[in-house]
Amino acid sequence: MKRVSIIVVSCLVWAGPARADVVVDWNVLTAQAIATAARPSPANVFDYAMVHLAMHDAIQSIEGRFQRYCAALPNGSGSPIAAAATAAHDVLVSLFPGQTGTLDPAYDTYLADRGLTGNPGVLAGERAAACIINLRRDDGRYPSNPETFYGGTGLGEWRPTSFVGTPPVPVPMVTPWVATVTPFALKDPAQFRASPPPPHLTSGKYAKDYNEVKAMGSLVNSARSPEQTDVAYFFSDNSILLWTRVLRTVTATYLSNIGDSARLFALTYMAVADAYITSWDSKRHWNFWRPITAIHEGDNDGNAHTAGDPAWQSLITTPSYPDYTSGANNNSGAVTTMLANFFGTDEVTFSMTSNTPQVVQKTRTYGRFSDAADDVVDARVYLGIHFRFADTVARRQGSHVANWAFSHFLQPVGQDED
Repeated sequence: MKRVSIIVVSCLVWAGPARADVVVDWNVLTAQAIATAARPSPANVFDYAMVHLAMHDAIQSIEGRFQRYCAALPNGSGSPIAAAATAAHDVLVSLFPGQTGTLDPAYDTYLADRGLTGNPGVLAGERAAACIINLRRDDGRYPSNPETFYGGTGLGEWRPTSFVGTPPVPVPMVTPWVATVTPFALKDPAQFRASPPPPHLTSGKYAKDYNEVKAMGSLVNSARSPEQTDVAYFFSDNSILLWTRVLRTVTATYLSNIGDSARLFALTYMAVADAYITSWDSKRHWNFWRPITAIHEGDNDGNAHTAGDPAWQSLITTPSYPDYTSGANNNSGAVTTMLANFFGTDEVTFSMTSNTPQVVQKTRTYGRFSDAADDVVDARVYLGIHFRFADTVARRQGSHVANWAFSHFLQPVGQDED
């Protein structure tokens, strides 16, 4: 592993200015296709993972520097750019057949503008896409008859926190089936399932985290400082899109080879996809209530140190799925750990931008990947939507998933040959 870090860190030092990159170009097109189809988060991360694994494999079938996700993929030839664009296009058309009329012209123009129409790399891309599509067939994404889950009504049990219509109807758990999707890297969805929620409802630890989120995450009369409120809103942006923008920025700043770019995106989305599967598996298994429910029921939980408040509201609307563990922190834990593994160091300067309208400081610059992950843990408490223990355990889960993916997939060819 040490050789990998040395090679990539040299890119950090010697990379040139920002430039066009087929991987980033088609990442943008993927995001547009997902938005057009209104794919729900976090399930849309599976689309990103499929597209970018196909792009990685298409490039590496020609370059041969890193292991392919589809081991059976034959060697290719021609332009890696043509291969990557074709792989992305073909996966997107498979995922979103209704957008063929938009995707086909975009693809044809992309190749033509670069003099790559009919390049042999097209065949390499077609093969890579076909292999990924076949591997992910019947993997549990978007089931035709999805479960409807409303949780329970006992102490500590999650129940719907959102209601629609008149009279109001409870909104069930969002995409509960994510918990059972076939992982991309892990052996099964429960491989890194969280232990039982650490604090018993009557414990001092539970009271501490309860009173923290009650004070710091309230919509009104909160103990938050203006800066803490801004951090909260900053990380209330869609977590997948927020970190996708980071990947684009880091790639443009530090990488100069599309094979490296493709590998970084593929590894990261693979880890994030499995981190969300892991989070949803824990959410569905432990079914732990959200702070808003806990605080409304605070006088009934058997803990003398948790005063209830039936009128309490979180800073933002509480998402409709259980608290434990936090999906956003699984995501940030996976991304920041994968970035640190890829570059061989946590100490990399990067910026991230939030599109949340309420944010004052739209762009934040960090000197360590882990510093941003620290802020995500705090932000979910400041937003009033998670207990701190749900955040910290989730961050560790995401980190475990990223370490597993990095050590088992897309490794340099021959790295163990000494």
